Amino acid sequence: MGKERSSVDMVYDQVRGMAANFEFKPQERINEGQLAKELGTSRTPLREALNRLVAEGFLTFRNGRGFYCRSLDPSSILDLYQARQAVECEGLRLAIDRAREPELATVKEFLIKIEPRYTGNAAADILVELDEEFHMRMIELSGNRELEKILANLNARSRYIRWVDMDNRRSVTPAAHLRIIEAMQRRDLEQALADMRGHIARRSEEASDSVRRAFSQLYVPH
Repeated sequence: MGKERSSVDMVYDQVRGMAANFEFKPQERINEGQLAKELGTSRTPLREALNRLVAEGFLTFRNGRGFYCRSLDPSSILDLYQARQAVECEGLRLAIDRAREPELATVKEFLIKIEPRYTGNAAADILVELDEEFHMRMIELSGNRELEKILANLNARSRYIRWVDMDNRRSVTPAAHLRIIEAMQRRDLEQALADMRGHIARRSEEASDSVRRAFSQLYVPH
């Protein structure tokens, strides 16, 4: 069992990397037999890995037809970010009401501590990881475990989009996050919500633009 699990994890990591790097074209059907041969694995661990990636939103599955790379159309990206905005703004509203000052201060201290990691040489996956950690810390302050689960799911489904976005932007800083937490410390709900909405909306636009550029560069015939 341990050996099989290790095999699945290895295949999962390989295929997730391929999906994140757009080695599968958007909406392209995945040839399981060919992919298993390329990875030097059997169909069983590959199928389990593919199912995990469907659950995380990296791939889709169509009954009777198989696994496909996800679409990169602007409407699907917008849907994800609108869902994030709704969940995070509700979490923020609850957090302002429920979080104690030491808890808010801890989040601010976290942002100050990680600021040196936001450099021009920072890898895209590191920037996404730092961004996700802040937003998860924020939603945890709401005290609502269901909102946490929903945001974790949205993060997994949009992570590959954000990797592309971060890879195209090197001027990322925690400034927007600091503005949000400082408004929360003042218990200024209106300003905190405005900052959160604006932050996610800007990321949505930037991510859509980055994905369009990546799509045109990688998949338009020359």
